[in-house]
Amino acid sequence: MQLQNHNKLVIPRVFPSVSISMMPPVLTALISQIVALMGSSIVTVLISQFAMESSLDPLWWGLMQGIFSAAVGHYLGMARWWLPINLMFVPAILLVLALDLSPLWFLGAFLLLLLIYGKVYQTQVPLYLSSGEAIEAVASLLPKDPGFSFVDLGSGCGGLLQQLNKARPDGIYHGIEAAPLPFILSKFRSLIGVSDWRVSWGDFWQMDLSQHDVVYAYLSPVPMALLWRKVREEMRPGSILISNSFVVPGIEPEVTLKLGDFSGSTLYLWRL
Repeated sequence: MQLQNHNKLVIPRVFPSVSISMMPPVLTALISQIVALMGSSIVTVLISQFAMESSLDPLWWGLMQGIFSAAVGHYLGMARWWLPINLMFVPAILLVLALDLSPLWFLGAFLLLLLIYGKVYQTQVPLYLSSGEAIEAVASLLPKDPGFSFVDLGSGCGGLLQQLNKARPDGIYHGIEAAPLPFILSKFRSLIGVSDWRVSWGDFWQMDLSQHDVVYAYLSPVPMALLWRKVREEMRPGSILISNSFVVPGIEPEVTLKLGDFSGSTLYLWRL
């Protein structure tokens, strides 16, 4: 499985000297919307001139704007999970305006998304939940000797840690999470019942990985090269990195396990 390195995409012809390698995804999304606005405006003018239509229904215009924006975002190399946001951004605004909802709903929705996803606009790592099949596969890859230390980078709601602790109670399990609501839920789960795993609040980039034998990551394509550099610098020889769905660019994994879960995930394992 090979993934394109979006960090090396360059905007050709129109802006030949502009690279999006360091451009924040929010700014790229804004550029997509602006370019799409120009395109949808041109189409609207053509429709009014040649189709003898005096105006275009706002919702149809919004949908056209969304399609153009998603296409431009794809052309600029945005991550796949950004494309539905580009597609639905303007149609959602027009729909909400048509419903004449109170501004408090917008504030509530924003705060809820912030609690669930944290600074995803900055980290470019959305919330992914490991499937039951992935958890079973990870358990089969754990070291055979007891006393190993396992860390889940971006541990979400703690489901993987809880299930691994049940399957292999001879290990030491730790998670780190930066999104508020998933951290609270996982912290609560770690404190109730019989559990021997813990989760902490924080940024895993600031975490020292040298004390762990197994690092598990279910992130996105964007940080994988930097993560590989970090584990190479910090982890001990013989320790392993397991990634769900996303490869390290240019580094062949030692083990590849294709899963039959709902998202068609694949586990990749590298041994340091």
